[in-house]
Amino acid sequence: MGSEYVLKDTDFLVSQTDEKGVILFANEDFCKIAGYTLEELVGKPHSIVRHRDMPRAAFKDLWDTAKSGKVWTGYVKNATKSGGYYWVYATVYPNIACGSGSCGFMSCRRKASSEEIAEAERLYKTMN
Repeated sequence: MGSEYVLKDTDFLVSQTDEKGVILFANEDFCKIAGYTLEELVGKPHSIVRHRDMPRAAFKDLWDTAKSGKVWTGYVKNATKSGGYYWVYATVYPNIACGSGSCGFMSCRRKASSEEIAEAERLYKTMN
């Protein structure tokens, strides 16, 4: 079990994916905290940072919400390249900026408080 990276108050992770969840863009904070270079992330599925503790039901809710054109928010435990992990409060937006069909998604993530993480952990233990 790797060690936890606790985000700073100023950390702000941003990524953009296509409609299938393949990473098109990742900002510097995302690369630094996840432990990947931009080149290692672009073209890979966003699930590259999925932590095994996260219930599938949480991601099903995220995708169902975003694909329906709505904004999803929630707490996510992600894995780092080195085997560690970090928690974020995520907001996933359907990307409506392009003109034709589904254009993918934008995800913005910030530090989650220890209280928010504890509540998310309790909830996720009850989910499959």
